[in-house]
Amino acid sequence: MKINSAWAGFIAVIVIGFAVLLGVPEVVSLFGVVQMTVFIAMAMYALSQGFLWGYGGIMCFGQASFLGLGAYAYAITAINLGDTTWAMLAGIAVPAAFAALLGYFMFYGRISDAYIGVITLTVSVILFQLINSTSGSQYHIGQAELGGFNGIPSVPTLNMPGDVSDVLSPTGIWYVSMALLIIVYALLRLILVSRFGKVVVAIRENETRAMLLGYDARLYKLLSFIISAAIAGLAGCIYDNWGGFISPTIFALAMSAEVIIFVLVGGLGTLIGPILGGVGLQYLMNLAGTQHVVDPNLGLGIVLVAFVLLVPQGVVPVIRDRLLHFIRRREAGVNPAVQESAP
Repeated sequence: MKINSAWAGFIAVIVIGFAVLLGVPEVVSLFGVVQMTVFIAMAMYALSQGFLWGYGGIMCFGQASFLGLGAYAYAITAINLGDTTWAMLAGIAVPAAFAALLGYFMFYGRISDAYIGVITLTVSVILFQLINSTSGSQYHIGQAELGGFNGIPSVPTLNMPGDVSDVLSPTGIWYVSMALLIIVYALLRLILVSRFGKVVVAIRENETRAMLLGYDARLYKLLSFIISAAIAGLAGCIYDNWGGFISPTIFALAMSAEVIIFVLVGGLGTLIGPILGGVGLQYLMNLAGTQHVVDPNLGLGIVLVAFVLLVPQGVVPVIRDRLLHFIRRREAGVNPAVQESAP
């Protein structure tokens, strides 16, 4: 029954995802479609943190490092090669390779979880300062000038594979971005039900017991770290295509803090929770920024405090638990309305 319910939920999410994919351009203006694209980028970004933290048990305070590396790798490759197909692959491969190198020293160096958070946070700060200090024409990779704090303007948008003259419209970028989000969600769900995913969760629950059973916890943590970085890099590619511009602020501490809040609000230990948290909070931040009523960062802080105090488990787990409780009472033959009205 649990397996059937899990697969039913998975299929429902996929169906809803395809409905959103096809329906948004039909009911939303072109400007709205463009704005929805950045929501997808933040949802993908939150999904990367949600998988690593919620299922791998690894708290990364520098997830913006991989988001930024993916965005810069995409921009630099696209400017130099022209074909954004290779740029997308670079945007995924570069942060994954960086995570493999960093993760190897962290996990095989037996560094504790607390220090992993400090190291990832420090790496994000270093990358921000490094890219921020590359102002001037002497700082370039091929034809792409890094631009320092001014960033890289006019980043090429996606084109059809093999045809650089066929550049996608904003609606086409929406279709690609949303389709990628659905694919990544489906792949992560399949990973979690596989032997690899079950071992990852077992290590999160009790690393010592998993090691006594013969599993190399360091390897599984490293692979989870690499998968998370690759997804964050893909989010960076989508972010580039939304704005057509990238700057060092993508490495800023605010970006790493935002994704933690996205996951906490949506629900830690779920995949759909970070997606909904990323979309919902990014929408509220955009709304606050356009209305000039509340500073977006202040608003995020208020939301974080409120959820930690009132709904610490997040929105999706609360809704899920309520629905399961209601279903179980119905299956037991109890009428909830009658019981609640009873003295």
